[in-house]
Amino acid sequence: MTKAVLFDWYNTLSHYYPPREQLQANACREMGIRLAEDRLPAGLLLADHYYITENARYPMKERPLEEQMNIYAQMQRIALREAGATDVPDQVALGILQKVGQAFSNRDFALFDDVLPAFDWLKRRGLILGIISNIDRELATVCQQLGLAPYIDLTITSLEVGTEKPHPGIFLAALERAGVEASQAIYVGDHYDTDIVGSQKVGMRGILLDRYDLFPQVTACPRVKSLGALSNHL
Repeated sequence: MTKAVLFDWYNTLSHYYPPREQLQANACREMGIRLAEDRLPAGLLLADHYYITENARYPMKERPLEEQMNIYAQMQRIALREAGATDVPDQVALGILQKVGQAFSNRDFALFDDVLPAFDWLKRRGLILGIISNIDRELATVCQQLGLAPYIDLTITSLEVGTEKPHPGIFLAALERAGVEASQAIYVGDHYDTDIVGSQKVGMRGILLDRYDLFPQVTACPRVKSLGALSNHL
């Protein structure tokens, strides 16, 4: 019996505001790069997945600066390639990143449109709801500002527990806080290796949120395109 549904934060419940794809498109126009801008959200998500995989393999903060810059340039190339711009040199990719970073210095979060309706539905069924995130900031205040706090029973961040997904410690800390067994909990996230495999290793049931239908090859867990579809898997 499912007693708790826990969620990843970024790209699952929230996205940056102002929208990152808007800032990315503006920076590309300034650099003379033409894009299929409607593909930028998917491209940026693929770039994020590349970064998450690399960081899980070897933490970015422990890498030499030159290696970090190579990874950031590759992230830009992945995002731009999905939006139709190929063969972007490192110097141009990093120039775009710099422009986006300057415009993004006061970034905040916004919820996806399906979050509050899904949380309202889940909460009315008596489920424990929470967040497990690798974010390096406190989330309780952000949830309050976004209207999510009334639905949330717990937040667990890597800043708080000192370990990141996909390592077991952060999932186990959340299960202890929720007061449920792993078999009684579902974890919903957008990254297969970090969110799904990580949660499955401690005995939770993982559901992949694939908003842009980028990962049809994933068949080892349920895959949904919106949080509204979670009702089919409880």
